Amino acid sequence: MASQEIEALTTALSRLPGLGPRSARRAVLWLVKRRETALVQLLAALEGVQQSLVECQTCGNVDTSDPCPICTDPRRDQRSLCVVEDVADLWALDRAHLFTGRYHVLGGRLSALDGVRPEDLTIGKLIERVSQGGIDEVVLAMNATLEGQTTAHYIAERLEAYPVRITQLAHGLPVGGELDYLDEGTLAQALRARRPVG
Repeated sequence: MASQEIEALTTALSRLPGLGPRSARRAVLWLVKRRETALVQLLAALEGVQQSLVECQTCGNVDTSDPCPICTDPRRDQRSLCVVEDVADLWALDRAHLFTGRYHVLGGRLSALDGVRPEDLTIGKLIERVSQGGIDEVVLAMNATLEGQTTAHYIAERLEAYPVRITQLAHGLPVGGELDYLDEGTLAQALRARRPVG
């Protein structure tokens, strides 16, 4: 049996996404064996983040400055705004370096089952950003779930009154995907979004 402190660390790590109890135990053992180097560095990094982490009041990104570096970067296209559900989606899209505009994080998606209403998200703030002008295109980058598509549809309806082009990420067949291994929902979306060849 490990001490209460080690068990508490294992329990805390096992709550992280992608880490179960066994993986957390292995991580703790690795950290304990390297407590003079890796554990000290991890503690310093966690303390630094805990003390300096803030939410960007413009887009909802999580960073160490407000406004965040994405919102203050003059090289970014201020006329394009990509709307995402969560900060993880923003980070994934920005890591790909394919979108050069700015972002807006909703903080979730509409869900009747979970009781998430439009007021619970930053949809009002999004409408306010668009109403101030200067935005030509709003890209709705919601996840391809029922709730994600419901959220995208709701936002598109709310933005109809503004002179912006509303686009959505394409859904369907993944590159390298084989038809035999895809679920019916993905196949149906790919068929609905089919386009002419050539």
